[in-house]
Amino acid sequence: MAQRLVMNSRTRAPFSSGVTRAAPRAARLVCKASNQQHQQQQRSNTGFLQKAAAFAAAGVIALSGPAAFAAEEGQVLCDASCVSKLDSMPAVTTPSGLQYKDIVVGTGPQPIKGYQVVVNYIAMNSQGREFENSLGKAPFDVRVGAGQVIPGLDEGMLSMKVGGVRRLYIPGELAFPKPLRAAAGRPSVPANTPVVFDVQLLYIPGLEADE
Repeated sequence: MAQRLVMNSRTRAPFSSGVTRAAPRAARLVCKASNQQHQQQQRSNTGFLQKAAAFAAAGVIALSGPAAFAAEEGQVLCDASCVSKLDSMPAVTTPSGLQYKDIVVGTGPQPIKGYQVVVNYIAMNSQGREFENSLGKAPFDVRVGAGQVIPGLDEGMLSMKVGGVRRLYIPGELAFPKPLRAAAGRPSVPANTPVVFDVQLLYIPGLEADE
């Protein structure tokens, strides 16, 4: 049985609001409703990747400025200007065949294998057509280096630093071993074909920048 792409995915909001001691019953009701909404967001955000796990055997360049990632405006991590700069810069190639380009080089801590990381991501097929996008949803929480995502994504996140944005060029042997079917507004992804992921490493629970 194929390993799940997300075995223990929990989304954590970077900020939380406090509740005063007044009207404790009302506060409990508000918290309960908030938790229910939060859980619904989690299911929506991880649903695609959990389905993709059924097909998985286990699971770019220094730019800066607002053009690098405009999540709110255009729901992208690398806009047209950013892509143009990426095209003129060399990629880093790892021994596995994974290639990447750093859109923004992070300055925070680097993930430790087995730690949870919280990321935004955009996934594209080899023709550049988007098939999944976490922007506008709750960020994605995954245990990095534990085989919960496809190998190329796992490897690519491990060498990032918090605050970084990276484009991963994942070869077919490090991507999905079985095809992902097309759906409304989403292209199919044939088995063992290259895919591209833009990944933004937001933070690592338990690792602070000053550690």
